[in-house]
Amino acid sequence: MSKVWFITGASKGFGREWAEAALERGDRVAGTARRLETVDALVQQYPDAFLPIELDVTDREADVAAVQRAAEHFGRLDVVVNNAGYGHFGMVEELTEEEARAQLETNFFGALWVTQAALPILRAQSSGHVVQVSSIGGVSAFPTVGIYHASKWALEGMSQALSQEVAGFGVHVTLVEPGGFSTDWSGPSASRSDELEAYAEVREAASERPSAADPGDPHATRGAILKVVDAEQPPLRVFFGKAPLGIAEADYEQRLATWREWQPVAEEAHGN
Repeated sequence: MSKVWFITGASKGFGREWAEAALERGDRVAGTARRLETVDALVQQYPDAFLPIELDVTDREADVAAVQRAAEHFGRLDVVVNNAGYGHFGMVEELTEEEARAQLETNFFGALWVTQAALPILRAQSSGHVVQVSSIGGVSAFPTVGIYHASKWALEGMSQALSQEVAGFGVHVTLVEPGGFSTDWSGPSASRSDELEAYAEVREAASERPSAADPGDPHATRGAILKVVDAEQPPLRVFFGKAPLGIAEADYEQRLATWREWQPVAEEAHGN
């Protein structure tokens, strides 16, 4: 049985790849973009199966209307993908209030509003799958992208709670956590804070991290995402790429070691 997808940020990156993968196998897709001309090719190639929707995910009322329009057009929703987002580069001290709020408005609140809009539809169907595009940056953290991490860690916590809240309604939740991929995430799509000279050495060291030396191929994620959404029991979390597992293992080993070292203090704080 073919699926109906709702994908935010369908004009490029993972959103575009996954929209094309779904359409190629006969699924139907409602894809959002800030500028509709960026998805013209999909409209022309799949006029009956692709519904283009102009959307800025930071607009909550527009999110609700977009989700409702997709559900009414196709008659149901099976997979809701919160992909729209961008990276902001800046040391924590360098962030302006506007930059911090803008990052959270798109990466976290945009996903929250779309998710809230879709849930009544999915609950009524007693089925559905919410796919949140997170990142290894939702599990670990590195210098220069602190506010990006904040947005993804918020998405991770919200989504883990959500998965427990909606399981009884037959609705699944999956956090896709990619490592570095050859998208324009750190290029034209990114924003940057004005730099403070005091952090020049930190910035230079961060730029030499080996994690981005072997970026993944976004096209290769097509088969992976189809396996995730077709699974009878999809995972709550899944890495995309080779690097994230090693990063997470090292991070959690360090956390566990620190927690264990300080457990006597933790117990002291408990009292009797």
